[in-house]
Amino acid sequence: MCGVIGIFDCRGRREPSRDLLARMNDSQFHRGPDQGALHIEPGVGFGHRRLAIIDLSGGAQPLFNEDRSVVVVYNGEIYNFADLSEELKAAGHFFRTHCDTEVIVHAWEEWGVACVQRFRGMFAFAIWDRNRETLFLARDRLGVKPLYYAFLPDGHLIFSSELKALYLHPGLPRQLDPGAVEDYFAYGYVPEPRTILTHALKLPPGHHLTLRRGATTPVAPQEYWDVPFIPAAPAREQDLQAELIERLREAVRIRLIAEVPVGAFLSGGVDSSAVVAMMASLSADPVNTCSISFGDPRFNESAFAAAVARRYHTNHRVEQVEPDDFALVDKLADLYDEPFADSSAMPTYRVCELARRQVTVALSGDGGDENLAGYRRYRWHRFEERLRSALPLRLRRPLFGTLGRVYPGLAWAPRPLRAKSTLQALARDTVEGYFHTVAVVPDEMRSRLFSAVFQRELQGYRAVEVMRRHAQRAPTDHALSLVQYLDIKTYLVGDILTKVDRASMAHALEVRVPLLDHTLVEWLSGLPPPLKLHGAEGKYLFKRALAPYLPEDLLYRAKMGFAVPLAGWFRGPLRERLRAAVLGPVLAESNIFDRDYLIQLLAQHQCGARDYSASLWSLLMFEAFLRRVGLGPGGVAA
Repeated sequence: MCGVIGIFDCRGRREPSRDLLARMNDSQFHRGPDQGALHIEPGVGFGHRRLAIIDLSGGAQPLFNEDRSVVVVYNGEIYNFADLSEELKAAGHFFRTHCDTEVIVHAWEEWGVACVQRFRGMFAFAIWDRNRETLFLARDRLGVKPLYYAFLPDGHLIFSSELKALYLHPGLPRQLDPGAVEDYFAYGYVPEPRTILTHALKLPPGHHLTLRRGATTPVAPQEYWDVPFIPAAPAREQDLQAELIERLREAVRIRLIAEVPVGAFLSGGVDSSAVVAMMASLSADPVNTCSISFGDPRFNESAFAAAVARRYHTNHRVEQVEPDDFALVDKLADLYDEPFADSSAMPTYRVCELARRQVTVALSGDGGDENLAGYRRYRWHRFEERLRSALPLRLRRPLFGTLGRVYPGLAWAPRPLRAKSTLQALARDTVEGYFHTVAVVPDEMRSRLFSAVFQRELQGYRAVEVMRRHAQRAPTDHALSLVQYLDIKTYLVGDILTKVDRASMAHALEVRVPLLDHTLVEWLSGLPPPLKLHGAEGKYLFKRALAPYLPEDLLYRAKMGFAVPLAGWFRGPLRERLRAAVLGPVLAESNIFDRDYLIQLLAQHQCGARDYSASLWSLLMFEAFLRRVGLGPGGVAA
C-alpha cells in the first residue's frame, strides 16, 4: 500500500521541477513511511511513497524494466502476481525482485493495455513507456484504491493517490465545481468521476487512461470492466451455499500473503465475522482481530465481536469510543481533501488506529451489503417498487406528491409511521425514488439551502443525474439488482471505500477487502435476487451458508453500524462551534448558501423541534474543507 504522484508534459519534454515533485510526494508520507523516491526525465516525473508489505528488501519504486525504458509507480496489491510472474518468465521476461510491482512492468510489455485484465487485486498505477512515448494510468475494478488526475491549462497532466498532492501544484485552478457541490450535499460525498474542483477528476473504477506525448486535447478514460449481473445457471441452494463458502475462503486466502503482521477488523456484524471465520480456517496461528465498542448500546456490537473472537481463539483487542469523541472533527478535513460527510469516518479512524498497533495489514468485511443486499433500504425499495407498478407515473406523481407535501414529517416515529418520505418516493420514478431514499439533504431542502446566485451557477443540474447516468448503462433492469448496481457505482466507492482508504492510510495500515474480489463479485451478481433478499431477510444465501461457522443470534439479529451521536453533540458540546461554522464568514462569503435558511436549520435543530443533524454535519464538513484548502471567500463567483 503506497502513495503515487506524477507530472506528465502532454505537449513536449519540459522537465518537471524536482522540488515540486518532492513536495507533492512528501504530502503523502503517511501512505508510505518506509521509503520514498522520485524519477525524473524530460517531460515526465514520478514519485512514490512505500509501505513495505511484500519483498521488503527489493520492492522499492519507481521500478523499471531491464533497459529502464518502462517505469511504474503503483499503489495496491496484485494477489495473483506469483502465477503471472511464472507466465511472464516463460515468455522471456527477466525478474530482479519477488514483488508484485515488477509483474505490472512486464505485463505491460507483454500485453499492453490488456494487462489490467490479467490482474486480480486492488491497484492504482501509472506506467511511462519511453519507447512508445505513452503514459498509462489504471485503477482496479471496484475502486478500492484511489487515483486523482488533472489536465492543467499549460498542457501538463498531474496525478496522485490523494487530492492533497494535486493542491500543491501551482498550475491547478482552484475553482469549485458547482455540480460537485450539489452532488456533495445530496450524497454526502462527491461521486466519481468528479472531484470538488472543476479541473480535477477521479479515474473511475474499472477504467484506464492512455496518453501519448504530443496529444493536443485531453482524452477520456476507457472502461475495461463492469459488474456483469449475468444470471447464473440454475443450481440447488445447498450447492450454491457450498460454492459461496469456497469462493470466499479463496478470496481470503490470497489476501493473507504478506511479509508483515496481518489481522482483521471484527465488528460483530455478519461480513467481518465471516472473514475472520475463513481466516481462522486458513491460519495455524491465532488471528489478530480488533473492534471498537460504543457506550451507547444501540450501536455497540462488541459483545457479538467478542463471541466470534472466543469461538475462533483470536488475539482480540477492543477499544471504547467515548460519546464525546469529537476531537477528530478538524482532522477529517485534512484526511479527505474534499468535503466528506459520513460521520462514521471518526470511529473508522479509531479502529484503524487500534489495528495498526498490532498489524500492518487488516482484512475487512466491506462490500457485503452491496453485493448481497444487506441494507434495510433495499427492502423498502422493493416495497415501493411494488406500489409503483400498480399505478403509472402520470397518476402517481400528482397523487403521492400532494400527499407527501401535506403528511407531517414524523422523523421521531417508528418507520411504518414515517410515511412522508415513502409518499415522496412513490411520486417519483424508480431511480429518482431510490435517490430520494439515500439523499443526505433531500431535493426540497437543497432547493432552499442554496442561494439564488448558486442556483444560477447550477444551470438546472440535479444530483439525481449521477444515478440516472449509471442506470442508463446498467447491465440489469431487475428492481433489486439495479439499486445494488447503483450503490456499487456510487455509495460503495465514493463513501465506504474512500472512508476506509483515508482512515487506514492515515495510520500506514493496508486494508484488504475479500468480499470485493472481482471474481467473487461477478459470481454473486449472477445469483437469483431472491437468494440475496428473501422475504424480509437480506444476505439470505450468505447467512444460510455461514450457519456452520457463526452463531445464529449473530446472523439474524438487527443490523447495526458505526454511528456517532451528532444530534446530541449539536445541541450540547458542539452547539457553539456549529453555530460559528454555519453562520460564520467562510460559508457566508462563498455565495453558495441562503443565510436565512441556515439560521432556520440551526434554530429548529438546537431547540429540539427537528433533527437536522445530517444536514448540519454536511455543512460543518463543507466549511472545514473550505478553510482547509483556502477556498473560503470567493469559492463560487458572485
